[in-house]
Amino acid sequence: MKKHFTSIAAMGMISALALTACGGGESNTEDQAGGGDDANASSLEGKEITIGVFSGWPEGVAVSELWQSILEDKGMEVTLEYADAGPAFTGLAAGDYDMLMDVWLPTTHASYLEEFGDEITELGAWNDEAKLTIATNADSPVDSLTELAENADAFDNRLIGIEPGAGLTKATSEEVIPTYGLDDMEYITSSTPAMLSELKSAMENDENIVVTLWRPHWAYNAFDIKDLKDPEGTLGTAESIYSYGSGTFEEDYPQVSEWISDFKMENENLYSLENVMFNENESDDYDPIVDKWISENQEYVDSLTAK
Repeated sequence: MKKHFTSIAAMGMISALALTACGGGESNTEDQAGGGDDANASSLEGKEITIGVFSGWPEGVAVSELWQSILEDKGMEVTLEYADAGPAFTGLAAGDYDMLMDVWLPTTHASYLEEFGDEITELGAWNDEAKLTIATNADSPVDSLTELAENADAFDNRLIGIEPGAGLTKATSEEVIPTYGLDDMEYITSSTPAMLSELKSAMENDENIVVTLWRPHWAYNAFDIKDLKDPEGTLGTAESIYSYGSGTFEEDYPQVSEWISDFKMENENLYSLENVMFNENESDDYDPIVDKWISENQEYVDSLTAK
């Protein structure tokens, strides 16, 4: 989706970077907040970092592209490597990737933390409003999953899903469908883009549709849709989205580690960035789109590296 750079471990810079991190004073904070060439920023010049990005997860793509732009502005060489969750966690544990920014806990990615938790580093949660959902057009005749079976005809007896191997697909198949008696509905799984295409078409033609979705997602900003109530809790409770680093991330990138640990992004900002990247744009070259968004949200972006 974007030009990649060859990633190697830039170990020679670690000691200098560590000294810089320990020596940061008030003047450094002021310089960095204003985008100056302070000691912390200059110590990142030429260092290389590889961020693993889960394919098909727009919130992870958006924040990874955002931080690529931020870190490249500090002089780093940043590679985004797209992969499914399993290979991405494996790569992070092996040190092939330096960071992942789309780890959902305590439920969605819990099995990967059980397997790799001792080999990777938690860097903190940047969003606490993540949730798996079943969504429909806002003017549909149902408000709850308890009403869906008896109104299935209004949706052509179809429930539109995403990738067969997704955690959301598993939860829908194993929990939602049997709990709410939706076995007679055709559960269609193929891909996230296919689901979004179906959603867009239905909204444009004023047709009812029900899809598996999740928050945060740009579709909530782009379309007039609502979540169906889940009184039995089949899709779980709200989750947090974490960033994780390799086992040596904090030693390799102390300044970046501090920035990522302090990073927060509420849904309003995230929806705004996702919408311009994935809904209002048809190109897969996100550089100019992200740069424009940054220029329109400069105060927020500057605050992310103010320490």
